[in-house]
Order: sequence, then C-alpha cells, then structure tokens
Amino acid sequence: MAPRKDIIRLIIARFTSRVGSEAAFFIGVWGKAAYVLNATAYELAILMFCLSVASILGSTAAGVLIDRYGPRKVLVFAEMGFVVAAMAMILADTLPLLVIVASVWGFLGAPVVTSAASFAPHLVTDASQLTKVNSWIEGSASLAFAVGPALGALIARYAHVNWIFVLDAITSLVAAGLVWQISVQPPARQDLHETHALSELRDGLKAAYGLRPVRYYLLMGSLVWLSFGAFGALEPLFFRDVVGTGVETIGWMNSVFGVGFILGAWMLPRLPKRVLSARGLAILGTFVGVGAILYVGWTDLRIIAFGAFVWAFVIGILEPLLRTLMHRDTPRELVGRVMGTSEVHRRGGELIPLAIAPALAGAIGVQQTLMGFAVLASLIAAASLFEARAIDLEAHSRGAIPVPETIRMAEEPISPNL
Repeated sequence: MAPRKDIIRLIIARFTSRVGSEAAFFIGVWGKAAYVLNATAYELAILMFCLSVASILGSTAAGVLIDRYGPRKVLVFAEMGFVVAAMAMILADTLPLLVIVASVWGFLGAPVVTSAASFAPHLVTDASQLTKVNSWIEGSASLAFAVGPALGALIARYAHVNWIFVLDAITSLVAAGLVWQISVQPPARQDLHETHALSELRDGLKAAYGLRPVRYYLLMGSLVWLSFGAFGALEPLFFRDVVGTGVETIGWMNSVFGVGFILGAWMLPRLPKRVLSARGLAILGTFVGVGAILYVGWTDLRIIAFGAFVWAFVIGILEPLLRTLMHRDTPRELVGRVMGTSEVHRRGGELIPLAIAPALAGAIGVQQTLMGFAVLASLIAAASLFEARAIDLEAHSRGAIPVPETIRMAEEPISPNL
C-alpha cells in the first residue's frame, strides 16, 4: 500500500478540486444559464447535451492516457487545463458562448473524474485495501459536494456568479500541486508505447463489455445517471418556475444532497452482507428512483430538502459499492480504460433524457417529467435483479474476494497526522 501521506494528499486534492467544480456547475453553469441568461428548457438541454458529449470524449481519451502514463500525470495536467477553462467561463456573456466554453470545461473535467476514479488500484497492492481507499476518496468528494454548492450559493448571494469560476480555478491549482507530489506504481504493462492508442481503446472496450460482471456494473452506473439526465435540463427550471425561488436555492439543496451522500457512504460497511453485492446494487438502483420522486414531488422546500437527503443517502451507498465491485473484477492493467468507459456510460445515460425532456416538460410539465424519469429508472433497476443474482453466483464460483470481507478488513481510519 502507498504511504499514507500520498493517500491523504489525494483525498485533500479530490476534496479541494470538487469544491470548486461543484460550485461552478450548480451555481456557475446552471445558475448563469437559467437566472442570468434566462435559458429555456430547450436551451438548457442543448447546454447539457454539449457538456455531456464533451465529457464523453474527455473520458474516452482519459482512459487510454491513464493506462499509458498513470493517473497522477493525467490528473495534474487535466487540472491545469481546467484552470484556463474555468477562467474563460467569466467571459461567457451569451448562451452560445457559454455552451462552447462549458463544453471545453467539461472535456477537461472528465479526465479529472476518471483519474480520481482510477487511482485506488495504483495506490494499493492488496485487493482487500481497495474499499478503504475508495471509501476515503468518495468521502472527500462527497464532503465537497456538501460544501461546494453552499459556497457557490454564498458567492452568488453576496457577489456575482462569475467569482465562482475564480474559486474553481484556484481549487484546481491547489489540487494539481498536491497530486504532483504523489508517488504511484508505474503502469503494469511494459509495451504501452509500442501499441496504438486505438488498439488500447479497443482492448479496454472488450474488457468492459466482454466481462459479464463489469458489463453489468457499467449498465447499473448508467441507470443512476438516467434518473439524473432529465434533471440536467429541468432542475434549474423546477426551482425557478415550479418552486419559485432564487438561484441560491439550487446550491443549498445540493449541499443537503451532499450531506446525505456522506452519510450513505458512512453506512456502507455497516449494512447487511446481502446488500454488498450485485443484487444489493440492483436494489439500491431501485431506491435511487424513489429518492428522486421524493425530491421533486412537492414544492415545499422542507420536503424537497428531505427528498434530496434520502436520494443522496441511497446514492452514497451505491457509488462506492459500484466502484469497488468494478475494481475487484477488472484486470489492473485495464482499470483506466474501463473506468473511462464507465464515465462514458454515465454521460450517455444523461443524453437520452435530454433528447426528450424539454418536449415532455412542455406537454405535461417540468415536475411531472422529472417524476416520470425517476419511476422509469426504478423499474429498470428492479428488472435487473435476476442478472444481478447470476453475477453474484459467478463471483462466488471463481473465488472473488467478498465485498463484506474487504470492508471489514478496511475499517481502520487513516490518521490525518501521518
């Protein structure tokens, strides 16, 4: 296992970077589009579509680069590029310009996410330690999810949304400096530079879709983002037009979401063994949709806050479990490309609702459309239970390390003093 100082550096870097990016997205990008530039549902859908496509391209490139050069270099250079993109957002004073700059911002942000998601197997030598490192990385990101939108809300209230992008640039610089000091194991393959990038990408896709467990995890990750997809185009309008509140409300509610996510991740190792499996993943996916319904089913801010907490609580359990299962069942030399494919799937899950959400919102209403996508996500997750059972039986037959066992072995906290 890597020195704990390196793990602490990664945790702090992930927290710092995500504080800025969460504030920049929820209040900067969404807030500027909906409240400053008065975007419609169709315009928000175009913005989110371009942002998602750019993120897909960034994730695809990042997967190959990570397996070639390791997650440290990719993460550092992506953060440096992110600084430039964040500052360029200040100049985006029209919606078309915001779409262009946000797309560049998303393209550079995708490698940051993919690198962080791929770091754990490069920091540990024992598979039983994966859950520990993943839970700490997820925990720092979750805490940032709680802090970032609230910080963005304060900046929007007392200054201007453009100052949020300055915050985003500063946090990325700090994160890059921290990650640069981390030592990681070199990529496992020795022939990386003798192969073509497209060939490497093809190998990664073969692993992602050819390995039955990994394929299932990819689809379940996409399902979570399917329930989020319509929110990309409609959530700002839900608060602006249905609830009738200001831009800062988006920040406060997403901070509540972040708190729920943290507590969900904290609960993961304390859950029954049956939950910590592919079947548990399917059940959690079902409840993700239920949480989304609670979030948008009412206009009372107290109930909305409760729904945000419940929704995030479930996702907080699901995300680190999903990542740990993927790391466990993916060959280490392909982790970067598989995690890159995972990010592509997530973004692809967002694109499907974006194509029809604005039209549905115009026909049946913003609130009703959001609830409809949440119900659909729950039904699809429930229908996957039979496949999840087969995945668990296969894992047991090949002697894969049980997730409950790895969690029990990883309960010792990491001291920040080391």
